[in-house]
Amino acid sequence: MTSPAHPHDEATPPPEPGLKLLAVTACPTGIAHTYMAAEKLSQAAKGRGVAMKVETQGSIGAENVLTDNDVKTADGIIIAADKDVDLSRFEGKRLLFTGVSEGISDPGGLIDRVREAPVHRGSGSSSPGPDSASGSASAGEGRGADGGAGGGSSPGASGASGARGPAGAKGRERSAGYKALMNGVSYMIPFVVVGGLLIAVSLALGGHPQADGGLVIPDDSFWKHVNDIGTIGFQLMVPILSGYIAYAIGDRPALVPGMIGGWIANTGELYDSKSGAGFIGAIVTGFLAGYLVRWIKLVPVSRFVRPIMPIIVIPVVATSALGLFFIYVIGRPISWVFESLTEFLGGMTGASAALLGVVLGLMIAFDMGGPVNKTAFLFGAGLVSKSPEVMGMCAAAIPVPPLGQGLATLVRRGLFSGQERETGYAALFMGFFGITEGAIPFAAARPARVIPANMLGGAVAGAVAGIASVGDNVPHGGPIVAVLGAVDGVALFFFAVVAGTAVTALTTVALMTVGERRAGRVPDGRSGGQPDGGGVPEVARESGEAAAVAVGAEQPEVLSGYLTARTVADRLSAGGKEAAIREMAAVLGRSGKVKDGEALVRAALAREEQGTTGLGEEVAVPHAKTDAVSAPVVGFARAPEGIEWGAPDGTKARLVFMIAVPEAAAGDEHLRILALLSRKLVDPGFRTRLLDAADEDAALRILAEIR
Repeated sequence: MTSPAHPHDEATPPPEPGLKLLAVTACPTGIAHTYMAAEKLSQAAKGRGVAMKVETQGSIGAENVLTDNDVKTADGIIIAADKDVDLSRFEGKRLLFTGVSEGISDPGGLIDRVREAPVHRGSGSSSPGPDSASGSASAGEGRGADGGAGGGSSPGASGASGARGPAGAKGRERSAGYKALMNGVSYMIPFVVVGGLLIAVSLALGGHPQADGGLVIPDDSFWKHVNDIGTIGFQLMVPILSGYIAYAIGDRPALVPGMIGGWIANTGELYDSKSGAGFIGAIVTGFLAGYLVRWIKLVPVSRFVRPIMPIIVIPVVATSALGLFFIYVIGRPISWVFESLTEFLGGMTGASAALLGVVLGLMIAFDMGGPVNKTAFLFGAGLVSKSPEVMGMCAAAIPVPPLGQGLATLVRRGLFSGQERETGYAALFMGFFGITEGAIPFAAARPARVIPANMLGGAVAGAVAGIASVGDNVPHGGPIVAVLGAVDGVALFFFAVVAGTAVTALTTVALMTVGERRAGRVPDGRSGGQPDGGGVPEVARESGEAAAVAVGAEQPEVLSGYLTARTVADRLSAGGKEAAIREMAAVLGRSGKVKDGEALVRAALAREEQGTTGLGEEVAVPHAKTDAVSAPVVGFARAPEGIEWGAPDGTKARLVFMIAVPEAAAGDEHLRILALLSRKLVDPGFRTRLLDAADEDAALRILAEIR
């Protein structure tokens, strides 16, 4: 049986059986986004009957690595990454390059579009490695797709255009500068985590309390050595940031000048600065080194000199020029900005500190590990040794989104599906260890409700930490750093975290409750519901529809409550597809969620013009993404005589499901509904029992098996 097409497919036909795709997912931190995108892509492929293998390039290295044989037999490759990925192995294959977030929010759309993506031609002079992603995806694909010039051999030459074209135009491709910065951040994060946790452990287990409330580790002790190792990690993180920014832009020859430039930026004594230029200076040296190396590569040289250019000439010339330029020209101005900022922040107390905490908390919680979050984190990390109170504000806000969402699933379990409740436990665990990405599954499903709740809680936590002058001595967040002794003012730190978590949880519950009531569903509020997935009482509409359910009546929950007794019809009287869609739209109208029935019909018919939604095996699943509905809704009806739907196996549709979702929910939620239906409808016994059900109530009880 063929799987249903995704609502984002537009003019693209549904994936054909036997299609084999590959994917690579990677995010700057290599923690949550990487694996969530891989899971979403795998689920979407499985729901559509497409074979897919996904390689994850996470913080522990590449897993499920794609082999040469995998690539040889693949019909297309999806790269969902916000950092550099080696594309040299994919030459000659259709390649779609996009951000990791789209792998989470629109996996089905990527599967549809990769079949029309341009063929990757490579970039000739680009060498394999993590830096080759932009160059291969942009220089190679750009020339192949639209004749763009490209830019030499450097990977960052035209990263913004990577793998675009007719099929890739919808992808939210990141700029070359953004990808270079995130490449540096991705390599820096392990140094931050290792250094921060080693220092925290050494302070917790080997520190001696002082009269001023701080901790001091005795010299020549075991824990002093552990602390020194952690300090080395901190010293290296700034050069690593600079070096791998340069690496992403200028390839391997840029690595040495980038790292040495970062070390110079962080060592103020070299240019008569008290504190150095920190991570701001490292970002500057990283980009300068990368583009300087790219420029040097363009200089024509004798063929006798060319072999030593990348290993001797370019690194020596670029390192010397960049180092001297930073020491004599830009080091002091950048350092002055950093020192002035430090002094300004050091003088912030009371209301002004609270305002800074609010701003940092909002940024931390906004995109949960994305660029805005990383900006706030780097800001706090850069000041950790001078103004630990700033990092304290960040550290208090970092765990709030996952802790708040996890708490919300415990407070009002009836608002969440079983899978979401399980995700809530994982979010609580991730929040304890300071992994903000734990809240992403909730934000992906309900961004308009979850993101504001996260931001409000983050702002509260940051403000409380700012007012209380909570200090964090390591660039990491979450309760774990307080437990390990890296926080000054532990009690107030936990108060800030608890306050922010409570605000996020309560706001999430309130916004979801309001949304459920507007959609015509009022959760029963019980802990966990019934063993079969719970029962959500449907509130009868004043419209007096015959299929309305009385207040308090228990009904099986089907597809998160989107399919109810009101949207089940025992029999369709229509004899053709268009008439059947109109009849199904009327069935959906009983839910009270259809604002414009005619617009819904038009959207569904327009989808049919792109390709039939007749799946075969006597099943049809017409669907539409349209703002003619106020919330997702699913209907079901039987057509005993069968309706010609253009199914690939020639069977007439006797089981008809209709799905309608508003534009804002068309990504993750629409795909989830289609996947759930597809997995269950492949069971012949399930289809037979639906056809033979005695009445609408019996059919609904059978449909409740869809989970």
